[in-house]
Amino acid sequence: MWSVQDLLFILCIVLSYVTRAAGVIHVFGYVGRDVDVSCSYGQGYESYEKYLCKNDCGDSDVLITTSQTNKNKYSIYDDKEKRSFTVTISDLQSVDAGKYWCGVTRTGKDIYTEVKLELGQDTCCDKVDKRESYEEDSVSIICRYELEYQNNLKFICRGNQPSTCLQQAVITSDSKQNGRFTLTEDKESRRFTVNINKLTQEDSGWYLCGVHRNTGLDVFSAVELEVKVWCCVKTLAMSGTVTRPITLQCPYPPHHQNNRKFLCKGDHRNNCTDMLSNGSRFTLQDDVSLSSFSVMITNLEAGDAGMYWCGSDSQWRAGNYTRIHLSVVFLGITTLNPTFAVETTVSPTNETNTTNSASKVLEGGALYVVAIVPAVLLILIVALIIVYKQKCHKVKETGVGITRHCEAAGEPKGSEEIYANEETVGFSKQTTSKLQGACNDYGNADDDQPDYENFTATEEIYCNENFHVSSHK
Repeated sequence: MWSVQDLLFILCIVLSYVTRAAGVIHVFGYVGRDVDVSCSYGQGYESYEKYLCKNDCGDSDVLITTSQTNKNKYSIYDDKEKRSFTVTISDLQSVDAGKYWCGVTRTGKDIYTEVKLELGQDTCCDKVDKRESYEEDSVSIICRYELEYQNNLKFICRGNQPSTCLQQAVITSDSKQNGRFTLTEDKESRRFTVNINKLTQEDSGWYLCGVHRNTGLDVFSAVELEVKVWCCVKTLAMSGTVTRPITLQCPYPPHHQNNRKFLCKGDHRNNCTDMLSNGSRFTLQDDVSLSSFSVMITNLEAGDAGMYWCGSDSQWRAGNYTRIHLSVVFLGITTLNPTFAVETTVSPTNETNTTNSASKVLEGGALYVVAIVPAVLLILIVALIIVYKQKCHKVKETGVGITRHCEAAGEPKGSEEIYANEETVGFSKQTTSKLQGACNDYGNADDDQPDYENFTATEEIYCNENFHVSSHK
C-alpha cells in the first residue's frame, strides 16, 4: 500500500516532467555575431518574472531576468501581448554553445523550456569556385545543392559572412529578377544560376550561394569573381598610304573556327560600324590552319583612319578579339624642289589634324630653304675664288711677255734709227740706256721684286713701243 510520502514523491516527478515537457528550442548562431533566444509562455503569466539560465539553473546560473533588462552580454525583452520573451546574446563565442533554460518564476516549481544553442564559424568556405569576366560583359554563377533542398529558398549574397547573407541577399528564388541580377533554377539538375549583366569593377569579390534550411544553419557555397578591365586588350598600331592597299591581321582561338568573324570601326567596341557588310573595299579571308583571318582594304582613303575591332566572339571576351589603331599617310610634293616629298599622316582620332599636317608641310619647305641658302652662298664663294686665281695667273703670263719685249728693245737697230744731229743722238742713247735698265729690272721681277711705284709713264710707253716694234718684226 502506498504511503503519503511515496505519493507526494511521485507527484513531484510528474509535475517536474510537465514543466519541462514544453519541447526543446533549437537556436543556431555564428561565432562573433548575436543570437536571439525566444521563449513563449502560457496565458496568465504575463506579469510573472521571466529569465534565462544555464546548467542546473541555480542562483549562480541565472544569466538575466526581466527585472534587469541588460546584464553583461545579455539583454531581455518581454512581449506580453504575444506572451513571449526574447533574450539576445551578443558577441557569441564557442563556449556559449550548449544547453540553456527559459524560465518563468512562480510559486512552487518554476516553468522551464529547454534551449539548445549551436554555433558555427561566420566564414565560408573550404572550397571556392573562381570565375572571371570583363567590364560591360556578363557572367553566370552556378550554385548546386542536395536533393533534400529542392523546395527550399535559394539566394545569393555578396561577401563572405553566412550570418547576414540571407538578410543582404541581392536576389532570391522568390524574386527571380533584381536589376542586373537574374536567378533561374533547374530542379532536375539540382542547381540554380545567377546571371550578372553589364559588369563593372565593383562587381569583383566574393559571393555566397545559399540554401535556407528550416532547422539548422543555412547551406552555402562560395564563388570568387574577378572583373578585368578592357585596358588589357591587345592593341596593334598600323599605318597605310592613301590609294594603296593594306591588310589587317586578326587571330582567333582555334575553337572559334566556325564562329562569325567581324571587323567594325569606332572609338568604342559597343558603338562601332560593321565594315564587312557595307564596304566593297573591305575583303575578308579566313585561314583556318593558322586560326587567323585577314581583312584587306583596297584603295585606302584618308577617312579610313581610326580605331578598328576584329574578332570571332559575339560576347566580346577580351582574349578573343584585337583592337587596331590605323593611321593613314599620303605623299605631298613641295614647290621648292620637285624631288622633295613630304609624308603627311591623317590622325584617326581627329580629322581636323589634316590642317595641322598641311602646316607641317609648309614648315618642312621653310626648313628646306634654310638648308639650301648657305649651300648656294658657299658655291658662289668658291667660284669667286677660282675666278680670282685665274685672273692672277693671266697677269703673271702678261708680265713675262712684257719682259721679253723690253729685252728686245736693247738690241741695236739698223739705219732706220738715224738721228738728225748728235744732240738728238746723245739724248736718245741716254734715254735708251735708262729705259733698258728699267725694263731689265722689270724682267727680273721674279728675282729682285722691283719697286712698281717708281715705274714712270715714259718707261711704260717705251716698253710698249718696243713691244709693238718687236711684233712688227
